[in-house]
Amino acid sequence: MPQASKIVRRLAFWSIPLALGVMGLKFVAWYVTGSIALYSDALESIVNVIAALAAFIAIGYAQKPADTDHPYGHHKAEYFSAVLEGVLIVVAALLIVNEAVGGLLTPKRIEAPVLGLAINGLAAVINAVWAAALLRIGRRHRSPALQADGHHILSDVVTSVGVILGLGLALAFDQPRLDPLLALIVAFNVLWQGWKVIASSVDGLMDRAIDPVDEKRIQEIIKAEADGAIEAHDIRTRMAGRVSFVEFHLVVDGSMSVEKSHRICDRLEAALTKELEGVRVIIHVEPGHKAKDEGVRLGEA
Repeated sequence: MPQASKIVRRLAFWSIPLALGVMGLKFVAWYVTGSIALYSDALESIVNVIAALAAFIAIGYAQKPADTDHPYGHHKAEYFSAVLEGVLIVVAALLIVNEAVGGLLTPKRIEAPVLGLAINGLAAVINAVWAAALLRIGRRHRSPALQADGHHILSDVVTSVGVILGLGLALAFDQPRLDPLLALIVAFNVLWQGWKVIASSVDGLMDRAIDPVDEKRIQEIIKAEADGAIEAHDIRTRMAGRVSFVEFHLVVDGSMSVEKSHRICDRLEAALTKELEGVRVIIHVEPGHKAKDEGVRLGEA
């Protein structure tokens, strides 16, 4: 298994016990205070645990080598994990709304607020550090599952900070109804984050093109490394988890030998895979009369 794959899988594994620990802290904070806002924060942490487990399973499956039934590999499995996480986030938001409405109808005072807020604050700090690690490693190794998990945990941190500040105000002004009201605000924030995770993951399943900056770099590499060819056209890209596919037609002189055109293709593939991590290159060689006006001109052979 490549080193990058090992790092991604190891990080996904340690997300599970960490999520369990943070969930435990948040439920302790709710238990000692009875706060609906803290309870809503704890409910969201259940999603973190399930999502971490789903991400670990999906990443392991995505790293399986290509086989007869899946000749292009299993890379998209990570997107399914991210979609599941988005759905779970929405479910958590609906549970929070249910608790908040009940709290607005029958508000009650918060017990041991300082201890509860301190425990919740510790959980938020742990989550912030872990979210930063997941996002950094997820972007570096282009893991949709890690990035989705990182974004969700980061939204959880924002929620926790908002709850802590809001409850501080509720206590300062002696307004018990601010507690369930804060829970409602948390629910709407969670819904928004869930929608973003689902939308991003579905977009990945739809074979989205790679980043425009990388696409421009691909064209530059083709121009620099295709000496001997005439033109490259129909350059297309798509993302599949941590792997990107680049496909284009390379026009060469009709009299060029197969061996010479193959050497040009090998040179192009080597340059692209060296420059762009996780790229797979497919080149279709065509004779000179197949050139197109909109293609990337490379100079006559």
